[in-house]
Amino acid sequence: MPDQLPIHAVLPDLLAALRERPGAVLVAPPGAGKTTAVAPALLDEPWCSGTIILTSPRRVAARAAAERMAQMLGEKPGETVGYLTRLDAKRSAKTRILVVTEAIFVSQILSDQELAGISAVLFDEAHERHLDSDLGLALALESQSVLREDLRVLVMSATIDGARFARLLGKGTPVIESEGRAHDLHVEWLGSSPEKRIEDAMASAVLRAWREEEGDILAFLPGVGEIERVRERLEARLPQAPILPLHGQVQPAQQRAAIRRDGEGRRRIVLATAIAETSITLEGVSVVVDSGLSRRAEFDLAAGTTHLITTRASRAAAAQRAGRAARTGPGVAYRLWEEGGHAGRPEFDPPEMLTADLAPLVLSLASWGVADPASLAFLDPPPAPAVATARQRLAALGALLRQAQDERWIVTEFGKQVAALPMGPWQAAMLLHGAARGQAELAAKLALLLQERGLGGRGEDLAQRLQRWEGDRSPRAAASRKLAQGWAKRAERQYSAHAEPVEAGLKSANPIRPSTGSGRAELGQVPPAILLALALPDNIARRRDPSGEIWLSAGGRGYALDPASPIGAQEWLVIGDATGNAKGARITAALPLERGDIDAHLAHRTERRTALKWTGDRAEPRLESRLGAITLASGPDPEPDEEHIAQALVDKALDKSGEKLSAIVPADLAARARFAGIAELSDEALRASAATWLAPLLHGRRDLKVPRGKVVDALLGLVDWDTRQRLDRAAPPEFTSPAGTTHAIDYTGPDAPAVEVRVQALFGLDRHPMVGDTPLLLKLTSPAGRPIQTTRDLPGFWRGSWADVAKDMKGRYPKHRWPEEPWTEKPSLKTKNAFNR
Repeated sequence: MPDQLPIHAVLPDLLAALRERPGAVLVAPPGAGKTTAVAPALLDEPWCSGTIILTSPRRVAARAAAERMAQMLGEKPGETVGYLTRLDAKRSAKTRILVVTEAIFVSQILSDQELAGISAVLFDEAHERHLDSDLGLALALESQSVLREDLRVLVMSATIDGARFARLLGKGTPVIESEGRAHDLHVEWLGSSPEKRIEDAMASAVLRAWREEEGDILAFLPGVGEIERVRERLEARLPQAPILPLHGQVQPAQQRAAIRRDGEGRRRIVLATAIAETSITLEGVSVVVDSGLSRRAEFDLAAGTTHLITTRASRAAAAQRAGRAARTGPGVAYRLWEEGGHAGRPEFDPPEMLTADLAPLVLSLASWGVADPASLAFLDPPPAPAVATARQRLAALGALLRQAQDERWIVTEFGKQVAALPMGPWQAAMLLHGAARGQAELAAKLALLLQERGLGGRGEDLAQRLQRWEGDRSPRAAASRKLAQGWAKRAERQYSAHAEPVEAGLKSANPIRPSTGSGRAELGQVPPAILLALALPDNIARRRDPSGEIWLSAGGRGYALDPASPIGAQEWLVIGDATGNAKGARITAALPLERGDIDAHLAHRTERRTALKWTGDRAEPRLESRLGAITLASGPDPEPDEEHIAQALVDKALDKSGEKLSAIVPADLAARARFAGIAELSDEALRASAATWLAPLLHGRRDLKVPRGKVVDALLGLVDWDTRQRLDRAAPPEFTSPAGTTHAIDYTGPDAPAVEVRVQALFGLDRHPMVGDTPLLLKLTSPAGRPIQTTRDLPGFWRGSWADVAKDMKGRYPKHRWPEEPWTEKPSLKTKNAFNR
C-alpha cells in the first residue's frame, strides 16, 4: 500500500482505538484516502478474522472503491477485495473486504442479525445521511449491543459532526481526525442568470472554464435530463473533446471511462449528478463547474408517493463539489450563483430520515422485532407522522397488524415474507402476487423498471419500456434481466415455502379460489396492469377529460399526463410512478388497464353504496358503484338509507360557519335561552346533542327546512319541567299590557329585552315592567303603529316628555285619548267616543 496518503498519519491512532473499543468515528476531508486505505489496514488486526464490510452510498462509488483497492494490492476485483451491487458483483471465497451499497447491507443484516463471519462494518460517507445508511448503522449498533460485542463499527466521512456520531456509538467512542492534503482552491462566482435555461448557463460556464483553465473539467448538474442537454450543446462546440456522462444509469464501462484519464491524453469533460460529490476520485480533474442545484427524492405524506424535487445545493454539498478540483493539486471551482447569496443556502441537505417514505424502514424494523422505531440508535429519530402514515399503508397491504389489546403494531406472517424480499414493500407484495399466479418474473421486471430509471428507455408507457428492455442486448439490460430472474426465483421459493401465510395475505387483495384435490389456492394469470394494481390499488386512475391530461386515482388524488403521451388516449391506467407534489403530480410511468379486467380481477375492490348529490342544502340519494374515489356507475337509489341521509343532513347543518344550524333553531327561543342562562340550549350544547334532537327531525327529509313548531318541541324536549319553568320565569316569551293585549318580547337585538306596544295600552301603569332584574325596553307606538318613543323608565316618561308627545299626537289622532296624566287613566285601545260609551 502506498504511504503518501494523508490518512496514513492517523491510521496508527485508529488501529489502536479499534483494538481497545468496538467503535470509532473517522473524520477525513476529500482526498485523504479513507475510502481505500482504512479497510486494507484492518486486515492484519488480531480481532479481524472475518470479512470487512465497507458500505458505500452509490453503486458507482462502491465499484470504483473496490477496483481501486484491488489495484493497490496488485490484484483484480473479486480476490481480496470484492464488491456487491444490485446489478454487478465480483467476489470469491478469498474475499476479505466486500464493498456493498447501503441498501444491500440493510438486506444482509435483516437476514442475518448476528452478521456471522463479519468482523467490522465501515460506514463510508455517513454525512450524506441516506435512509439506508442511518438504518444500517442503527441495526449494526443493535446487533453489536445484543449479539456481537466483538463487532467493530466505524463511521467515516469527510464532513461530519464527529462528536454527535460518537455519542450515538456510545460513551467514550473516540473521534479521530485527518487533516488531509491542502491544495489551493480558487472560486469563481459567475452569478445566476434567471432568464437562461440551466442547460444554456452550464454550457456557457463549461466553455469559459475550457478556455480559461487547464486540466479536466467536472460539471455538476441536478439530473440525467440536464446532463444530456448540456452534452448536446458542448459536443456541437467541442467536437474533439471527450464529453462523458456520469450517473447511475450509465453502463459500468462508461462510468470507468468517466472516472479515469483519457487514454489518448485528451482533456475530458465529465457531466455528473451528485454521484460524484464523494467517494470517487476523478483522475486529472482540476476544474469544477457547479450548477448549484441538487435533486433529491421527497415523500409526500398527503399523497403517499415519492417525487423528485430540485433545490439549491447545500453549502456542505457545494464544498464537497468544489473540493473535487483540488484533490490532487491546485484547482478552480466555477459557481453559477452569487457569493453574497452563498450564506443563505442551507448548511446541510436534510437527512433522508426526515423526508423519505418510511414504510420500508418501519417494516424492516417490525420484522427485526422492533415495534417502536424511535427506540433504536438513530441520529435523527423517525418523525412520528411519517411513521404513522407508513403503518397505515403497510396495514392496508396486509403486512402490519395493530393488536387490539395493547395497540402495538406487529408484523404479519405475510409482512415477514414481504420484508424478506430486497425491495420496497409494495414491490415485494407484487412479486408475491406474481409468484402465486406463475408470473413472478413479469412482476419482478415491472418492479425493476420502476426502480431503475432509464431502463427500457424513456416514456410513461411501462409496457413499451418493458418491450424495449426485452430486446435490449446491452450489458446493463442483460444484468437487469438477470437480477429480475433472481428476484423471481426468490419470490417463488418464498411462496412455495410459505404458501399459507402468503395466500392469507393475498386474500386481502384478491379472492383465492381453492382448487379441487390439493387444497392449495388457485390463481389464474392476469395482465401486467392487474399485478401492479393488486399492489397499488389506490393508483388505479381514470381519465377525466378528453385530452387525457387530467386523471383521478382511486385514492382520490389528481394526476396530470402529457396529452401527447402514447397512453393519453386510454380510459384507465395503473400509475407506477409520478413526480410533483400532491396538488400537481405528473405521471411518469403507468400501464394501460381495461375496464373488463377491473370487473374480472378487481371486483372485490369495488363497492356499492348510497351517495348524496347536493344541490344547495338538498340531498338527492344516488346508488353508486365505486372503485375508491372513482365512480363507475350512478343512478337514483330506490331504497336509500334514511338514517345515513339524516346523518348527512345533520353534518350539513353543523357546518363550521354555524349559519345553517342558526337557520334551523328559532332565533327567539335561542335568544331566550341565552338570556335565561339555560346551558342545555346553548349553541355549543345544541351542536353536541344534534344527533339526539335534530337527526329525528331530518329522518325522511331531503333538506334542512324543518317546521318551526317541530323544532321548538324537540328543543324544549331536551330540558326537564323545572328548567322549562325557569326559562319562562327568567325570559317570558310575552308581555301582557294593562289593557290585556299580549306582545312578543324580543331577546335577539342589542337592546333586548324589548317589546313594541301602543302607548294607550299602558295607561294606568305607573311602575316600569321588568324581566327579572332587567327593565323591559318599551317601544311605544302611535295608534297607526309608528314609533313615538322608547323608554326603560315609564314613570319618568309620563311625567317628562309625554306632554310634548301627547301635544303632537292630538293633532294627528284627534279621536284617540291623550290625557295629561296617563298613569291615572284606564288602559284601553278604544277611541274617545267608544271609550265614553
